[in-house]
Amino acid sequence: MTRQERFWSSIQDILRGIESHPFIIGLTDGSLPMDSFKHYIIQDALYLNEFSKVLLMASIKAETQEQRMNFMTHVLDASKVEEGLHSSFLKKWGVDLKLQEMSPANKAYTSFLLSVGYSSTFPEILSAVLPCYWIYMHVGKLLLKKGSPVEEYSRWINTYGGEEYERGVRWAVSQLDEVEVTEEVEKRMLYNFRLASIYEYMFWDSAYRKETFPFSLRV
Repeated sequence: MTRQERFWSSIQDILRGIESHPFIIGLTDGSLPMDSFKHYIIQDALYLNEFSKVLLMASIKAETQEQRMNFMTHVLDASKVEEGLHSSFLKKWGVDLKLQEMSPANKAYTSFLLSVGYSSTFPEILSAVLPCYWIYMHVGKLLLKKGSPVEEYSRWINTYGGEEYERGVRWAVSQLDEVEVTEEVEKRMLYNFRLASIYEYMFWDSAYRKETFPFSLRV
C-alpha cells in the first residue's frame, strides 16, 4: 500500500458519514434548506481566509521548489474562489462578511490548522490540509454525477467536481508519497489527517444545524 492508499483507507468511516449526511444528500435532491446552505457559504468564506494562511505556511516550509510554487498558487486559487463563488452568493444575499462570526466547528477546525501551520514541519502541514482538498474532490465528483435541481447548489457542485480542481488536488495528494519521514512523524501525519477529516464532517453538520456560539464573540 502506498501512503496515499493507507491514509485514504484510514478515513472510510468518516467518508461514509459525510456521504450519507443530509446536507450532502440535500444538495442533489434539493431538500437542503437554503438557510443551511447560506450558513455554510458564510462559514466557508470565513474558513478560506484562515486556510489560505496555512497554505502560505506550507509554501514557506516546503521541501522543494515545486511544492513551494504550487502551494503559493493554491493560495491564489483560494482567493479566486472567495472572489468568485462566495462573493457572488454573499452579494446576492446582501451579506457583509465582516459582520459574520465563525461557528464553533469552524473556529476549532481553523485553530487546529493554524496551530499545525505555524508549529509543524511541511509533511505534517500537508497531512492537515489534505482532507479539505481530497474530501471536497471526492464529494464533488459524487454529486456531479447526480446534479441538483437548485441553481445555487449546482454552482457549488460544479466548482468542486470539475477537472481543473481535480488536477490541483491530485498533485497535492501525490506529495504524500514524495516526503520522506520517520515512523513517528508519519503517525503524527496520520493523526492530523484523520482529525482534519473529522472536522470536515463537523463543518457540514454544523452548517446543516446552523450552529452558532451561545454568546457573541465580539468584544
